[in-house]
Formats: sequence, C-alpha cells, structure tokens
Amino acid sequence: MIAIIDYGVGNLFSLKSSFAAIGAETAVTGDPDVIRGADRLVLPGVGAFADAAALLRRNGLDRLVREEAERGKPLLGICLGMQLLFDYGTEYGRHQGLGLIPGSVRPIADCIPAGYKVPHIGWNALRFPPDKPVSPLFRYIKEGECVYFVHSFCGAECAESVIASAEYGALLTAAVARDNVYGVQFHPEKSGGVGLNILRAFTEM
Repeated sequence: MIAIIDYGVGNLFSLKSSFAAIGAETAVTGDPDVIRGADRLVLPGVGAFADAAALLRRNGLDRLVREEAERGKPLLGICLGMQLLFDYGTEYGRHQGLGLIPGSVRPIADCIPAGYKVPHIGWNALRFPPDKPVSPLFRYIKEGECVYFVHSFCGAECAESVIASAEYGALLTAAVARDNVYGVQFHPEKSGGVGLNILRAFTEM
C-alpha cells in the first residue's frame, strides 16, 4: 500500500485517482501508524515552501518521513513535495527542508533569461543526464517525452542528484534521486500516460 501523506497541501485525490488507474492501492493519510505500515510514501505539495514545511513539522510528520526514508522505504516527492526533500528553501527567507536530498530551492527567475514568464506553466520534454544511467523511475518512458509543470522555484546546487532536466530558457531541475528517495518537480498526475508510467515505475520500487 502507498501512503499519500496528507499534511494540509497537495493534489491528494488527483494522485489517488492516478494510482487507482494503474491498479495501485493507496491511502490518503496523516496517521503515523498508517504511514509506518505503508510500503511506499508519496509527499505531494502545492503552495509556499515555508508554510508546507511548518505544516509537516506541526504533527511531527517531518521526523516521521525522514525516519521512514532512512529505513529504506521508497519515497516520492511531487512538485513542492520534491522541494521539501532538499536541505532548505529560499522563498521569503531561508527555511529548513527535510535534508534528504543535498541542495536548495531557489527562484527560477534567477536561472532563466529575462522575458520568460514566472511561474513556469506547461508541457516540457524530459532530458536525462548523459553521464548517468537512466533512473528506474523512468524505466517505462523515453527521453524527450513531455510532462506538465507549474512552479516558480526549482532545485539548485543538486547536480549529483539530478536524474532529469527540462529546458525553460535554461536547464531546470525536473527530477532528483538519492538512494530510495525520489522527487519530481512536474505533476505526474497531470501528465497523461507518461505520468502514469512514472507512477507505475515507482510502485515497483
């Protein structure tokens, strides 16, 4: 069973529906016992880094997610949920993240040419690093297939963990991984068959 962690933000039921479409059992929950008993965890998120981090800390879910990930349980962060995996975010000040992926979260406006709109909204092709094996998360898709993004901030200082990028005036971090911890900046639940295939690969980890 996959626990979709409910801490007050995120497209929880869209995710649940997407997992259901590929035959995966899920529970949308903030119950620590259910989370501990799950085979895999998904950390969704929509909104501001600081607010989401505070909500996670409020009930000790930040410690629980770290503990379960450090035990080796597969964890997938989506959009803001991916950003929370990093050491810290810089939205309205510096705020601590979960520290599961080395790096930071910075405004994409600092990384892209003038004239590009923020937030970055739309479909973009995934590019895989040429010097790394393709991640197991992408075993059912091909480089160049498109996924759907909605974000104003992106992962930075994380080159060793990057498993996919997307071009939006510059190459932006699209996905990261470290051992059993994965994060995607895009929304697989809004990315059609490509997104479902990424979720399918996660269910097999």
